[in-house]
Amino acid sequence: MDLKQMVGEKAAEFVKDGMVVGLGTGSTAYYMVEAIGKRVKEGLNIIGVTTSNRTQEQAEALGIPLKSVDEIDRIDITIDGADEISQAYQGIKGGGAAHLFEKIVADNSDKVIWIVDDSKMVEELGAFPLPVEVIPYGSQQLYRLFEDKGYKPTFRQDTNEELLMTDAGHYIIDLHMERIERPHELAEWLDGLTGVVEHGLFLDRVNTIIVGSESGVEIIEAR
Repeated sequence: MDLKQMVGEKAAEFVKDGMVVGLGTGSTAYYMVEAIGKRVKEGLNIIGVTTSNRTQEQAEALGIPLKSVDEIDRIDITIDGADEISQAYQGIKGGGAAHLFEKIVADNSDKVIWIVDDSKMVEELGAFPLPVEVIPYGSQQLYRLFEDKGYKPTFRQDTNEELLMTDAGHYIIDLHMERIERPHELAEWLDGLTGVVEHGLFLDRVNTIIVGSESGVEIIEAR
């Protein structure tokens, strides 16, 4: 079985009857949503909160009852992928351009589970480009600022080589930093920049990590 499918199906076991469940976005989360859809068909009673238009379409096709994040009081559990997880269990997300909605859903959840294959487990963050979601107006100015800082920015493009537009109508500037030695400091600085809507540093947010490798599934209790 594919490692992504293995951890996706394992994560679906954490979902219990009556829960409000945050449904992540991406190639690993896809299998988790499929597995939950199967359980819903078998009688599992949950409400899903999706983190992207893509996941919403998938969940609707599977018959998973959905509400928006603004229609619920609290989310019991959110299951999502990650692009990098450090030894300190900090993460980078946003490879699928959904990190703004993913962070909103995660921040309104009692428990956050990340599902990854073992290639995503790294010593420190930064080899994966850090996504920074920005409003189009003034985005060139932010690009120049990141360039001056030596962060090697690139605007993310879609398949037509146009500037990618997120579900919320923003651009993404990817920072190719290679190593992020002080993620909390960087996150605070990015949070303070006018025109930056959100970034892909997910710090002190994950509770449980499910890692798939050739030898099986490992469950790590992070915090």
